[in-house]
Amino acid sequence: MSKETKRHHFSMPSAFTILFLLIVAIAILTWIIPAGKYNIDQAGNVINHSYHAVANKPQGIWDVLMAPVIGMVGNAKTGGAISISLFILVIGGFLGVVNQTNALNDGIKVLVHKYSKQKKMLIPLLTLLFALGGSTFGMSEETMAFYPLLIPIMQAMGLDALVAVAIPLVGTQVGNLASTVNPFATGVASETLHISMGDGLISRLILLVITLVFSIWYIYHYAAKIEKDPTKSLLYSNKNSGSLQSDLQETEDVPELSQGQKHVLWIFGMTFVIMIIGLVPWQTINPNWTFFESFLKWLRNVPFLGAFIGKDTVAFGSWYFNEITMLFLGMSILIKFVYHMPEQKFVDYFMDGVKDFASVAIVVALARGIQVVMDAGMITDTVLHWGELVLQGSNKIMYTIVTYIFYLPMTFLIPSTSGLAAATMGIIGPMGHFAGVASNIVVSIYQAASGLINMLTPTSAVVVGAMQIAQINISVWWKWVWKMALGLLLISCCYLVILAVL
Repeated sequence: MSKETKRHHFSMPSAFTILFLLIVAIAILTWIIPAGKYNIDQAGNVINHSYHAVANKPQGIWDVLMAPVIGMVGNAKTGGAISISLFILVIGGFLGVVNQTNALNDGIKVLVHKYSKQKKMLIPLLTLLFALGGSTFGMSEETMAFYPLLIPIMQAMGLDALVAVAIPLVGTQVGNLASTVNPFATGVASETLHISMGDGLISRLILLVITLVFSIWYIYHYAAKIEKDPTKSLLYSNKNSGSLQSDLQETEDVPELSQGQKHVLWIFGMTFVIMIIGLVPWQTINPNWTFFESFLKWLRNVPFLGAFIGKDTVAFGSWYFNEITMLFLGMSILIKFVYHMPEQKFVDYFMDGVKDFASVAIVVALARGIQVVMDAGMITDTVLHWGELVLQGSNKIMYTIVTYIFYLPMTFLIPSTSGLAAATMGIIGPMGHFAGVASNIVVSIYQAASGLINMLTPTSAVVVGAMQIAQINISVWWKWVWKMALGLLLISCCYLVILAVL
């Protein structure tokens, strides 16, 4: 009897492993790279050409193991990720409570069945819906439940599984590409650069509209082509593509939304509207837009009511992570009462959601550990100085393009948007200062590259999972999506260059 030989296949290490190895690599570099420091002004900004050498501070094993800990809680040199990690945990609890009501899933199912016979409406409507999810709360893995639903529906309409996969996958990643207030991308990156998530919101909304219109056109153009001639489908010769049921009535019953679910959907939408209003820096857009502060000032002086609401209430336009964390916690409690959830079940649902997002919260702290080691080893400013020398004489266009290109392979290595932002933004953002590119534009550059790659990369569980459910070889997906990806790259890159030079 012959012994079974074991074959060892290479598998991509997890984000945790990659980030920890980066901490180790940075610690080694602190023994090699000379230490240095910039002078800073009263606002905390780096003063150009003020770099000077200081004594080396190489980092050892203790420092490497302490880096994730300090990355979470912070110290005198590096701010901790605790505020963003806590927000991630609370929004996880919020989504856990919402998901237990099945309001989102059933709401989308109702929408799908309502427009199942109107392809012209269904494709743009659903793509828009998924894009809004990606842009506001980082919707991505949540789409896995919709592929088995959309595939038979699209096949029943004379289309193929590629269209069914493209609607949620492209929709959410275009939303991530132009994230407006996505806490896992915009939030972490903005917090790292000490700016509001609302900075650059209008420009990102414009980018979202442009890229979404292009993506919808691309999906619909392909759908119209294969509806007219099925042989044009890239899955025409794929025998497995027809193995799923195509009878819509047999695969899904049309759910009927309860009154409680309708209320949950309203609360869900209202939560993100309030978050956006709270985060937008209204007075930086127009110094005369002081209505929220004026109203709050009046409210505080109303007898009893001002004290009842809270004297420390923060006006819309000045919100940050503490305030939006409070918002999602409060809305979770509101859903509990509106949906008549028993107290113990509400706590269980909330904690289940927290557990689902715990790994994301830890990834953020681990990624911040890279910055901790760099700051403690006094090499952060040295790297910035090298960047200043490289960028000396360069223009905003060069910085924008180089930064965009930098984030393409980095996203492949670290597909976690929050982990990538926390690991790199502390260096890339200040480099934008030397090139004269605003911090909010640097955030937009990172998001655009990250969202683009995350609809292509095999290191993404969503991409691989979607292909597995649809029984599509990933090479077929790349063959279908590459032209759209190239178009999105050119559109977003050109838009960001224009934004940088204005």
